Parts: sequence; C-alpha cells; structure tokens
Amino acid sequence: MARPRIKDVARHAGVSEKTVSNVINDYVHVSERTRRVVREAIDHLGYRVNLAGRHLRKGRTGIIALVVPELDVPYFAELARHVIREAERLSLTVLIHQSGADREHELAALAGFGSDFVDGIILSPLALTADDVSDRAGAPPTVLLGELLEEGADHVAIDNEKAAREATEHLIGLGRRNILAVGGVEAPGLGTAEARTRGYLAALAQAGIPHRPEALLPVGDFRMPDGARAVAGVLRAGERPDALLCLNDQLALGALRSLHESGLRVPEDVAVIGFDDVEGGRFSVPTLSTVAPDKAAVARVAVELLHRRIEEAAQGPEASGAGSGGVQSPQDRVVSHRLVLRESTEGPGGG
Repeated sequence: MARPRIKDVARHAGVSEKTVSNVINDYVHVSERTRRVVREAIDHLGYRVNLAGRHLRKGRTGIIALVVPELDVPYFAELARHVIREAERLSLTVLIHQSGADREHELAALAGFGSDFVDGIILSPLALTADDVSDRAGAPPTVLLGELLEEGADHVAIDNEKAAREATEHLIGLGRRNILAVGGVEAPGLGTAEARTRGYLAALAQAGIPHRPEALLPVGDFRMPDGARAVAGVLRAGERPDALLCLNDQLALGALRSLHESGLRVPEDVAVIGFDDVEGGRFSVPTLSTVAPDKAAVARVAVELLHRRIEEAAQGPEASGAGSGGVQSPQDRVVSHRLVLRESTEGPGGG
C-alpha cells in the first residue's frame, strides 16, 4: 500500500493541501474545527511527516554527528543517549562516530567527513590542537565537548579544574594526606586530565600538603585495567596511600579491584573518588563516590547551540550579527557538576 501523501489527507478532509500543511506546521491562523478535521484525517490515513523532505527543502539533511573517542566507555554511551533525546526533540537524527582519539579521524569529523551529509558536528576531541580548530573554513557548524582548545568553535564542558579541586578537598576533609592522582599528568596542556590535575594540585597547596611527583600515576588509557595496573604497581612498590583521586570512574573501578586484592579496605584504609558518575559506580562494592557532571545539560546545551548555528548558517552570515539576535562566536558554555558521596569515601551507608 502506497504511503499517504498530503494530497490524500487534503482530499479526505475536504480542504486544500496548503491548509493541511498549515495544520502540520501548527500555524495559528487555522480554526479549531478545521484543525480537528485535518488531524482526524491524518490519524485515519496513517500519514507521517516526511522529515527528510522537509530538511532537504531547507537545504539541510536533518542529520548531526556525535563524535566521541570510544563508544564502549560508559560516560560517552550515557552522553550519547542524552544527545539523541535532545536531537529528537528538534527533529534531528544523530549519527554516532568513534574517533579512537586519533587525530586524523578527529580532523575528518571536524571537516564534516568530506561530504554534505551532516549539518553539524558535536565532537569530543582528544588529539586535536588549537590550530586544527581555528582553521575550519567551509567546515560545518561544530560544538566541542571537554576542555576548551582556546578559540575557534563553540564549546560545552564542566569546570574540570574546580571539580577536581572540590573532590580533593573532600578527601582532605576526611583527614587523608597521602592522596594519589590516578591518571594525573603534571604537564602543560589543554586536556581534561591536565585540568583535573591542576585542581588536585591546587587543593593540596591550599591545605599545605607537599606535592610529590610520584603521587601522580599516569595511565596509558582511562579504562578499568589501566586503573588496576597503576594502583597495583604502586602498592607493590611499597607505597601506602590513604586516598585516591581517580580522573574517571573507570580508573576508580579498576583501582577498587587492586585495593581489594591487596587486602586494603575502602574507605577505612584508602578512600576513593572518581569522575563521571557512570552507572557501574552505583552498583560497585563499595559504591563509588564521584564527580557527577550534568550530562543531560551538556547534551541539551550542545544540541541547542549546534541547532542555532545550523539555522544561522542556512540564513547566511548576516544571521550571526549582534543586532539580529544571533549567537556570538565562539560560545564557551560551562554546565554544572556536583559531588556524589557514596561508600568509597563515606563508609557503609554513605550517599
């Protein structure tokens, strides 16, 4: 059976095709009686709006890309769910792409994958430089997630430095002094790990706790095996921390395993806190204290900002002027975070 068209709905309702279009687009200058008759015809025939055709008539595809380093990292999987939900609200379809934290893949995404099949990009970069982002002539609208690569594109993130400082201050407030940073890197840079390390070091300095370079435990990747190996290594070397600041929850969950295998109790012997508030941390033993970014807000702000940029691009350069109500470029949006304190720092019943 052929798919019903607007002309079929118009014929069934006894109105013009223009009237049907006005009802579908919710124009106000349609009587309630006409609106009801058209909607009944739509329901009876099973008519569905052709979103692809609508987007193409506007010179767009209605598709945006979400590009993340790794799809099987829980934070990115949870974030993707929120992005898809927000995009659907705006009748947009999300194409999800994995970059593998590879610069060439991230550059390809930044350029729109060399084609016109996406209207815009939401990109969480790990390998790009500030120059890569600033040199984007002819590229589709882009919103970056994570740490700000200076200027060149819109950006949405939490304040990672502040969040790590607050998490470290929580550990210090528990009386912990030998606090290791799992995933920490003491190096200049614009990445998330660098920002969280700066927050950790600032909290130590504020509390008058001397920083030891060996208290930073770099990792090859930010997954559970890497956290487990890093902590097992320092324990074998004779280090006896009383707290761990883990730069994401995956590292923290791996660290919990190594502490358990070493016979150390959490949090009695070693308090542990992570980042991201992924679902696994709510069911680990003990449950994991963490920094919880507002992932829903990250998605909402990123999608809405990208949608605005896509609309501006379709209208031409004049749409982004200050006098036209457009968004100034670039935008740096900071969303909220909070400490979620559970058993890994608070003990049984914590949280």
